Amino acid sequence: MTLIIFAKNLVHGRVKTRLAATIGNDRAMKIYQQLINYTCSVVNKLDCNKMVYYSDHIEWNDEWMATGREVQCGEGLGERMEHAFKAELKKVDGKTLIIGTDCFEITDQIILEAFSKLEQCDVVIGPASDGGYYLLGMKKCHSELFKNISWSTGSVFDSTLSICHSLQLRYHLMPVLNDIDEEKDLLQTTIHYTSTGGKV
Repeated sequence: MTLIIFAKNLVHGRVKTRLAATIGNDRAMKIYQQLINYTCSVVNKLDCNKMVYYSDHIEWNDEWMATGREVQCGEGLGERMEHAFKAELKKVDGKTLIIGTDCFEITDQIILEAFSKLEQCDVVIGPASDGGYYLLGMKKCHSELFKNISWSTGSVFDSTLSICHSLQLRYHLMPVLNDIDEEKDLLQTTIHYTSTGGKV
């Protein structure tokens, strides 16, 4: 089992830009640091192969208890995810999941359940409330799932599901969770963090 984690490097003004548009770069940076810390705490509980894919450069002195670290490769999000899936499935043929670092609601149990569902399915999808997804899993790389998708829009999940139907892939849907992309998402999420990083 392999878990791919897509993480952005913590660079002021380059993380959570949609969130920063309304709350400012300083607060957006703090919230993304909290998201990284939370996702780390979830992922580090898992007993599986873990690969962190950074957006720009590898950060070796991080908190991830990971098997390895790589830099994302490709022009857009779809191309980068496809490359990561192909690279990891080439190393170890088997159940592979990808998650981001944008969700305060994801848990280790949700990730373990997604791995389990891949026993019977071709694809596992964790829908996000904004129309995207927070998790995608498969046992072989179905490249079509990364083509002709309008990334960072509310149509990502529907487009992905439509491709699954057209390819006659068996899929399982995980619970709908809330990603943090805009200020309203902070109010909707079921786990809230303060601006100083403490759980409330």
